[in-house]
Amino acid sequence: MAGLHGSSSSSSSSRPLISTSSSHSHQQLFTSRLLFLLTLLPLTLAAFAFVLQWRGGGVGVGDGFLIADSVARWSHYHHRLPGMDIDSSLLPTTTTVRSSSSSSSGGCADILGRSNSPSFSYFKDWKFDYGADLKPKICITASTSAGLEQTIPWIFYHKVIGVSNFFLFVEGKAASPAVSKVFESIPGVKVIYRTRELEEQQAKSRIWNETWLSSFFYKPCNYELFVKQSLNMEMAIAMARDAGMDWIIHLDTDELIHPAGARGYSLRQLLADVPSNVDMESCIERDDIKEPFSEVSMFKKNYDHLRKDVYFGNYREAARNNPNYFLTYGNGKAAARVQDHLRPNGAHRWHNYMKNPIEIKMDDAAVLHYTYTKFSDLTSRRDRCGCKPTKEDVRRCFMLEFDRAAFIIASTATEDEMLSWYREHVVWADKTLKKKLMMRGILTRIYAPMIITQGLWESGIFASVIASANTTLSKDKILSVESRNNTRESKSVKSSRKIGGFGQSQASARRVLEFIDDANYTLAIPPESPPGPDDLNIDT
Repeated sequence: MAGLHGSSSSSSSSRPLISTSSSHSHQQLFTSRLLFLLTLLPLTLAAFAFVLQWRGGGVGVGDGFLIADSVARWSHYHHRLPGMDIDSSLLPTTTTVRSSSSSSSGGCADILGRSNSPSFSYFKDWKFDYGADLKPKICITASTSAGLEQTIPWIFYHKVIGVSNFFLFVEGKAASPAVSKVFESIPGVKVIYRTRELEEQQAKSRIWNETWLSSFFYKPCNYELFVKQSLNMEMAIAMARDAGMDWIIHLDTDELIHPAGARGYSLRQLLADVPSNVDMESCIERDDIKEPFSEVSMFKKNYDHLRKDVYFGNYREAARNNPNYFLTYGNGKAAARVQDHLRPNGAHRWHNYMKNPIEIKMDDAAVLHYTYTKFSDLTSRRDRCGCKPTKEDVRRCFMLEFDRAAFIIASTATEDEMLSWYREHVVWADKTLKKKLMMRGILTRIYAPMIITQGLWESGIFASVIASANTTLSKDKILSVESRNNTRESKSVKSSRKIGGFGQSQASARRVLEFIDDANYTLAIPPESPPGPDDLNIDT
C-alpha cells in the first residue's frame, strides 16, 4: 500500500509539473510569434516604402525633395536642392549620370531627355487637355524666340498649376519647323508666326495713333521688343476672348508664376480672389547652370514683399555692387480679367480704354524671373542687338542699367573676362552673405517650381511631346509650317521700329501723335528697377 501510495503520490505530484511546463511552452510560442509579427510588420512597411520610393525615383530630404534616379539620366550632374546638405548615402546606388557630351544624337528628343518611370503625382496624361468645365480659364501670352529646351518645361509647368491656353508669338529659333511643330502639337497652344500679314495687321492697330506707348516707337533692341510685345498682347486679348478665357497673363519664357498662398498651389484658386502679381528675381549659386527651372531655388524678394527698413537697411549688400537691387526689372507682371476695352499698358501691365483698373498686389504669390541664370545669356542677349558697345549707344538700346553693362562686357571682353565678370555680378558664391541675407528675409528658397519641373522631366513628358509631334503631325501640316516660315524669310519683313509706317513715313506718324491728347491715357509702364537708397524718403 505504501508502495502504491508512494507511486500514487508521485503520480499526483507530477501532474502540476507537466501542466506548468505546457503552459510555459505555450507562452514562449505566443511570445515568439508576437516578436515575429512585430519584426515582420515594420520590415514589410519598409519594403513597401522602398518599392514606392524606387518607382518614384526620389528621395525625401527634409522639407524638400531630391530627384536622384530618373532625373539623373538626363542631367549633367546629381540634382540637388541648393541650401540643403544631402548625405551621399541617401542617393540610390543605381543612379547613373550622363555628361553633356555623352549624347551623339542630334534628334529633338535628346534635347529634353527621357525616362521610363513616370511617377510624378500630377502626371495623368501628358496632353493636360483640360475640359470645358475648368474655371476660371487662364491663358498666357508670350513673344519668344527660345527653343524647346526652355519653352517646353515653361509650358508644362504652367499647365500643372492650372493654365489651359497659350498664345505663342514666335520668331527666330521658336519659329523653325522642328520647334514650332512641337508647339502646335500641344493641346491649348496656339502658335502665331511673325509673317508680313501679321505685321500689316498690327500696323493698323490703334496703338500707333495713341501716346501711351509713343516714347518707345522707332527705337532699337529692348524698346523695339517692348513695342512688339505690346502689339502681340493686343492681339492675344482678342484671341483670349474668342477662346472663352477668363484671365490673361503676359510672361516671358524665363518667368514662372509662383502661386504661393493658394490652396493646392493652384493659379486658378489664386485668381479666384485677386488679379495681380509682384515678382522675385532668381539668384544663381553656380556659373554652370543648364536647366534654370530645375536647378535654381534661391530668389531675392521684391521690395513689396519686404519691410521698408529691412529692404533699405540691406540694400547695398543685396545689390552686390550692381546698379540696382534687382539685376533687371522689379515692377512685376500682372494678370488681367478678360473684358471689354482691355488693352496692354506695356509688357508689364494691363489697362482699360474706358475705365481705370483696380490693381491688387499679392501678399505671397510672385512671378519668378530667371534672369541671366546661364552664362550663355550674356552672349545670346548681345547677339540679338546690333547696338554699338558704348555707353551712349546702349542707352538708346536698353532700358535698364544692368542690361547695358552686360551688353558692353559681352561685346568687348574675352570669354575669361566675361566669366570673371559674371561670377562677380551674378553668381552668389559667398555662403556667409547668403546666410546673412536669408536670416534677414532678403533671400528665400522656393522649391515648388524645381520639384514640379524635375518631376515633369522624370515622367518623360517632354520627350513624349516631341515623339508625339514627330509621329502624329501629318506631312501636309509640317509642310504648311515650313511654308509659313519660308514665306516669312523670303519677304522683306519690317521691324517694329518701322511697322507703323505702312502708308506713311515715320515723320508723319509722329505728326499724328502730336495731335492726340495724352491726358486721356496712362502712359505705358516700362520695366523698372526697384527703389534705391535715393528713394528712401519717398512714400511707396
